[in-house]
Amino acid sequence: MKKDLKKIALIGQPNVGKSSLFNRLANKRIAIVSDVSGTTRDVRRHEIEIVDRSAIILDTGGIDDTNDEIFSNVKKKAIKTAKEADIILFIVDGKNIPDDKDKELFYELQRVGKELALVVNKIDNDKELERLWEFFEFGISDENLFGISVSHNRGTKTLYEWIYKHLPENPETVARMEEERRKKELEDEFFDDEFDNDEDFSAEGLENIEEDIIIDDTSINVAIIGRVNVGKSSILNSLVGIERSVVSSIAGTTIDPVDETFSYKDKEITFVDTAGLRRRGSIEGIEKFALMRTKEMLEKANVALVILDASRELTDLDEKIAGLVDEYGLGTIIVLNKWDENMDTFQKMEEEVRRRFRFLSYAPIIAVSAKTGRSIDRLKDKIIEIFENYIQRIPTSQLNKVIEEAVIRHSLPSPNGAYLRIYYSTQFSSRPPRIALVMNKPQLLHYSYKRYLINFLREKFNFEGTPIHVIARGKNDKMGDEEYLER
Repeated sequence: MKKDLKKIALIGQPNVGKSSLFNRLANKRIAIVSDVSGTTRDVRRHEIEIVDRSAIILDTGGIDDTNDEIFSNVKKKAIKTAKEADIILFIVDGKNIPDDKDKELFYELQRVGKELALVVNKIDNDKELERLWEFFEFGISDENLFGISVSHNRGTKTLYEWIYKHLPENPETVARMEEERRKKELEDEFFDDEFDNDEDFSAEGLENIEEDIIIDDTSINVAIIGRVNVGKSSILNSLVGIERSVVSSIAGTTIDPVDETFSYKDKEITFVDTAGLRRRGSIEGIEKFALMRTKEMLEKANVALVILDASRELTDLDEKIAGLVDEYGLGTIIVLNKWDENMDTFQKMEEEVRRRFRFLSYAPIIAVSAKTGRSIDRLKDKIIEIFENYIQRIPTSQLNKVIEEAVIRHSLPSPNGAYLRIYYSTQFSSRPPRIALVMNKPQLLHYSYKRYLINFLREKFNFEGTPIHVIARGKNDKMGDEEYLER
């Protein structure tokens, strides 16, 4: 996200429709929406486009007077966000009459001196529109008072026009959007071709695969995943260097994933702090949405940080959560948080992790302390290293040389006397690396030999932190329901 864009803050009491308006403006379902008061606890942000003008919209947590630990943090963060924003949309519930708490907060926001609109939500029909007059007692002009219904998409056009008028003109936006659209089409075309059922694995077809395909190697999407209260939000804050997520000792504080983008060593790294996951029997209400959102984030991520609590014993749930990362084929780092033990204990913990997470044998293990900042910079460097491994492409000539060397060292098996032969190999995709072995009888190649080849490839090339998919294909096979070995 561009730092020079104007920021629009959504402020208001719980359950007035801030997250729904956020989703409407963002034109996608990003914030979790529910009838449970206080669903939003962190500040979510998203870049929006209104015609040819851009802005960053911020959805803050609901403000109320409870002394609850979470909400005291939320209120402080919401006021701070309002002061940093350029435009403030103060949202109230049109089903209720104006209350003193709304007025007090509205007057406080007026003193900030920013562009301020009073948005009365849940005005669902013309009859309810009459109630809008009651809100003029806030002392606001009719130009800055809007009666809308987000759920019915009523009155939002006028609000959009008001926002548009307060955003600076940006003639470059149209050109940029067109360029992004063109790049997206080329990207889609490439990946559609890459996984098309008519993919040609013949010698002629493989010769047509571009070895120098240009992909975006500057943007990294990192999913932070783990069970509740292992310190995911604290690690996010330490990595980004600011208090980005609401942190409390209450398990499950993070419901929505929270994202933050920052630059580090020529990379744009976007961290997604996913909601903590519980055992299935413990998932209730909005946490079901959180589980779905976690999977959505993993679909978009390149690298995953599997956060484990080093101060507690590992559980079966830790394994299941790590299994999600394995399922989505991401570059992976196992992070032991809350670490304050000696190296001997670390070695024992490492052995236990390796025993339980055999399917993530390729993932490095890093012990950190979000509280003290120990090894956080090392973790940032490792994220970049793993991403580079995840997107790398091995030239076909080098790959064939290494596979030939592997076959010489350990001959191909001869199941039932059958003679197996690998004609050639090529890496036909990355993110994660996918390698095709084109051979005479692919269905007879045992998984144990694929495992051997993968281990041999790891000896010759730096694939730390990334799974490797190996696919055995016939010379004239089309790509369809192939079987592959991950890791």
